Amino acid sequence: MPFSVYIHVPFCMRRCGYCDFNTYTALDLGGGASRATFAQVALRDMQLHRRWQEEQGIAVGPVDTVFFGGGTPTLLPVDDLISLLGGVRSIWGLKPDAEVTTEANPDTIDADGLARLADGGFTRVSFGMQSAVPHVLRTLDRTHTPANVEACVRGARRAGLRHSVDLIYGTPGESLDDWRTSVQAALDLGVEHISAYALAIEPTTKMGRLIRQGKLPKPDDDDEANKYEIVDSMLEQTGLSWYEVSNWAVPGQESQHNLNYWRNSDWAGIGPGAHGHYRWTDAHGEIHDWRGSEVLHPRPWAVQVAQGKLPVASQEWLDDHAHAEEVAMLGLRIREGLSVQDLEEAAGRVLPQQVIARLVHDDLVTVRVTDTPIRPEVLALHQAQDKHVSMSQTEYGAAASFSTSTSSKPHPFAPDNSAIAQQGYDIRLVPTRKGRLLNDTVIDQVCQAVGLW
Repeated sequence: MPFSVYIHVPFCMRRCGYCDFNTYTALDLGGGASRATFAQVALRDMQLHRRWQEEQGIAVGPVDTVFFGGGTPTLLPVDDLISLLGGVRSIWGLKPDAEVTTEANPDTIDADGLARLADGGFTRVSFGMQSAVPHVLRTLDRTHTPANVEACVRGARRAGLRHSVDLIYGTPGESLDDWRTSVQAALDLGVEHISAYALAIEPTTKMGRLIRQGKLPKPDDDDEANKYEIVDSMLEQTGLSWYEVSNWAVPGQESQHNLNYWRNSDWAGIGPGAHGHYRWTDAHGEIHDWRGSEVLHPRPWAVQVAQGKLPVASQEWLDDHAHAEEVAMLGLRIREGLSVQDLEEAAGRVLPQQVIARLVHDDLVTVRVTDTPIRPEVLALHQAQDKHVSMSQTEYGAAASFSTSTSSKPHPFAPDNSAIAQQGYDIRLVPTRKGRLLNDTVIDQVCQAVGLW
């Protein structure tokens, strides 16, 4: 199981109008929580986290990926960021080819800082571009300019850092042409990775209040769907392929940290509000599945760390049902697709072939037959099912009906996963573009079909 570390740096120069993240603009929040002392406190947090892992019997490390998020990590001195990475290396170990990423506001880093990060062990940087259109940036309360982003990307390239930009679509007042301009500007930078997120309006933010007061138009679902189709088409045409619903990359340049989340791997969350996850088997063979988050506000977070307490604010021990839900929800967001045998083993029920066929017929998923052998536990589930399954051509769009007892090969448009199980190989359900746009619908149908919802 890959192991990652996420470090949340909760400081920003100013709060953007749309932002609902756990960020603070004050230099010093009291109780030992300040920009100047953050690295020191976070290093102690890592030590406490490692002690807790050992107490639970969780064997992790060395670290595959590290991600500094925020907030604005690059508001900290470069030496502090390098020191924190050094803490990860000394506490857990760091694989020689580990991916080490920091988010960066283009206003808070320059070519010299990027070069120093690269020398200090960072391998990747993700710039918050959001838009290339001035009036959209103003609406988002972003202070950087497209020229800032371009200079940062050039600096990252010279330093040998892999680089990515984040975009936001659906900003009030953003036209389809505005969005095309931003996507093309990102492509013109020559980046290898682009993330594009629909603007989420939270009622407690400045933008949420302006929309509620009628001073800004509310984002439109159809407009956002059109913009998703635009970005997906433009990026695919230029060699960046989607690998997660909101992320595209040149093949081989995907964010491994991002993928570790969607593959439900283990990670430690360090810093105020940071989330973590572990799934492990103890010495007695019992499986534990834990999710938790640290204290949200930096001041009580720092106080607890100073007292030698792991600053966990909330935790949840997931049961088999919740784990199966996560298998479905995470697998249906990535290009690797949802492993049907993983889902069936987690849920304890077979995903009916009629449901798969309907999703294919409705152009919500495609089916990929893998070379992964079916595990005995999953085969046993299928053997308990009725082995004679036929399918209506008109209902499911199949070219012909078939049954598991007579079919030698699953039909490409109406795959019978019972037949595939009998042949001994797993299948994966991969969301189409329509399936990505209607991702909640796909997840709902799959989860209902195996009795989770």
